[in-house]
Amino acid sequence: MDNVKQKYLICTDLDRTLLPNGKEPSSPQALPIFQTFVQHPEVVLAYVSGRSEQLLQKAITDFDIPMPDYAIGDVGTTIYEPANNWRSWDDWTEEIAKDWREKGWQDLRELFSDMGSLRLQESAKQNSYKLSYYTEVDTILAEVKTEMSRRLENIGVRASIIWSIDEEGKVGLLDILPKRATKVHAIHFLMENGGYLPERTVFAGDSGNDLPALTSGLNAVMVKNGHDDVRREALEIMAAQNMGSHLYLAKGDFLGMNGNYCAGVLEGIAHFLPETLKWMNSSE
Repeated sequence: MDNVKQKYLICTDLDRTLLPNGKEPSSPQALPIFQTFVQHPEVVLAYVSGRSEQLLQKAITDFDIPMPDYAIGDVGTTIYEPANNWRSWDDWTEEIAKDWREKGWQDLRELFSDMGSLRLQESAKQNSYKLSYYTEVDTILAEVKTEMSRRLENIGVRASIIWSIDEEGKVGLLDILPKRATKVHAIHFLMENGGYLPERTVFAGDSGNDLPALTSGLNAVMVKNGHDDVRREALEIMAAQNMGSHLYLAKGDFLGMNGNYCAGVLEGIAHFLPETLKWMNSSE
């Protein structure tokens, strides 16, 4: 355990955070620097994404990014060990199943069949404990979440309702998850089970489904290309809780990079863990 406690746990979202697949320009040198950085034996890498196992593997191949030690997928409802043939953590599944009283997504979707503002996502984007819909970008989110929460509470289901925007598809993404199955809960579960220390853990994200983790008190970085509304809300939450020191907003000009995507991830890591900067400047 002592050896584990000396490790650095780097947790990062993929799309438009580590991956340069948004509309803003990227810094070409960022991913190679990141590749070198995570090769150090002191670094443990976890991807924290809305992607399924299949789409996680596709991202690793398509963007030639490092194979992580852990992969938290489906907006926090799954945890995998890629090096161990993508073994799924059954303990995590059992932990979150309690919130849904053993119900699955097929059971819960009937609750919302009359809500015309919701369009059920494809079956491949659902899993046992993740029910996902498309919405219009300008959906009155507060009203939708209030009504959904009321219906879930009426049947004794404890849930988190997470909303974000798919910029490329110009559509809203709404996920209903077990209460304890958000990205931040999965990260804490990983930390507790692996013995990783909070002061040696950093999370990076950009969008609405990263907001709970960005404002949780974890050392968190929001990349420069992140959503403006998420940035504003994150700052308000952190100020109200007097936790501003735990949220870093990437600015650019770090190692000559612009702060978008992976460049912002590296900038945030160097901010919270300045002793690791030497691993970004050399291959020592």
